[in-house]
Amino acid sequence: MLAGAGFQVTCAARRADRIGALADEIGGTAVTCDVTDAASVAGLADAVGGTLNLLVNNAGGAFGATPVAEADVDDWRRMYDVNVLGLVRVTRALLPALIASGDGMILNVGSTAGRIAYEGGGGYTAAKHGTQVVSETLRLELWDQPVRVCEIAPGMVKTDEFALVRFDGDQQKADAIYAGVAAPLTAEDVADAITWMATRPAHVNVDELVIRPRAQAAQHKVFREPSAP
Repeated sequence: MLAGAGFQVTCAARRADRIGALADEIGGTAVTCDVTDAASVAGLADAVGGTLNLLVNNAGGAFGATPVAEADVDDWRRMYDVNVLGLVRVTRALLPALIASGDGMILNVGSTAGRIAYEGGGGYTAAKHGTQVVSETLRLELWDQPVRVCEIAPGMVKTDEFALVRFDGDQQKADAIYAGVAAPLTAEDVADAITWMATRPAHVNVDELVIRPRAQAAQHKVFREPSAP
C-alpha cells in the first residue's frame, strides 16, 4: 500500500525469502534485519542511506499468556527486546536520515494492549505500554525537528502467525482467540490505516490512532456469534 502511494519501500525483516518476494512485487529493496541485533540494525541504516521520509517500526510480538505469578522472565525479556528496545535501536540508527529528509515521520505500531491491562497479558501489555511511552517521549524530544512521531494501536487483528507464536504453535489456543468473531481486523485494515497516516500533509501529526473491529468494544468485551447447536 505504501508503494502504491508513491513511496520507495525498503522491506526489512529477518526472513529473507519473504521480504525478497515482497520487494520484487512492489519494486522495493529487501534488507535482512533483526531489530534485536545492533550490527544488523547498523546494516539497515547503511542500506537506507542519507535520507529517509518514513520509518514504520512494525517489529513486535507476544510470547506466552501466563499470570505474572507464573511469568517466564525469558519471554518477558524477549517481548521487551523486540517491542521496545528494537524500536529504539532502529529509530536511533535512522533518525539522522529522517531529519535530513526535511519531512520525516516515525510511525510506531503499538497495540490497544498498550492502553489497558488484562489477565495473562502482563508481559505484552508492559512492552506495548513501553512502545506508547517511547512514542510520546520522541514527540517531545523532536519538537523542533522536521520529524513527526505517530503511533497506531490496533485491537483484535487476525493474522496467520501472531496468536500461533504467542501460544507456541498451539493451533487450538490460537483459534480460540478469534472464535465466533465474524470480522476481526485484518493486516490489510491496519496497512490501510498506516498508509492514511503516512500520507497526511506535512503539518499534520496523527499522535495516535486506535483501531478495532466493530465486534470489539473493549479489550475484555468482544461480541462472538453463538456456536451452532
